[in-house]
Amino acid sequence: MNRRQWMIAGVAAAFSGMAIAQEDPGKAKIGRVCVTVYHATDGEAKTSDGKSGVSKETADRLRKEKSLRFDNYRLLGQDTQALLRSYENWAQPLKPSDEVLVRFETKGGSIKKAVVLDLELWLSRKKIVKTDASLERDRPLYVLGPKWRGGHLIIAVAVLAPEPKAD
Repeated sequence: MNRRQWMIAGVAAAFSGMAIAQEDPGKAKIGRVCVTVYHATDGEAKTSDGKSGVSKETADRLRKEKSLRFDNYRLLGQDTQALLRSYENWAQPLKPSDEVLVRFETKGGSIKKAVVLDLELWLSRKKIVKTDASLERDRPLYVLGPKWRGGHLIIAVAVLAPEPKAD
């Protein structure tokens, strides 16, 4: 090979290495989304299955909304997933079951104030809610779900700050 061929090969190798090293900016983590599922009943509080009740603060917050007023609340599950700049992500709060799934994708906004999310709530592999919601950080959106085991499911979706980067 002559000198010119070596230079072309070197430049091609350098550009191929740069293409591999570049990260997709759409996969940047701009925050986190926490999905929590509660079981709410007006009957007796049953915790024999190991599921815990909720704090007084959480119960008071839920009771502020007329449609969410129940006597007893139990935490069934929770999942926190990364909020990506340009890609969808899924939360599965009742792991390993896929009975309750939440799909979310950002539509713009800053995590510092409010972010608009394209939200979908899936129950039993059927999409039951699709909405665009403007969520402020640490202020959850509550969805009164279907009747379930003598009560109702309540699904809370909250946007959280991104995890601090480890040094």
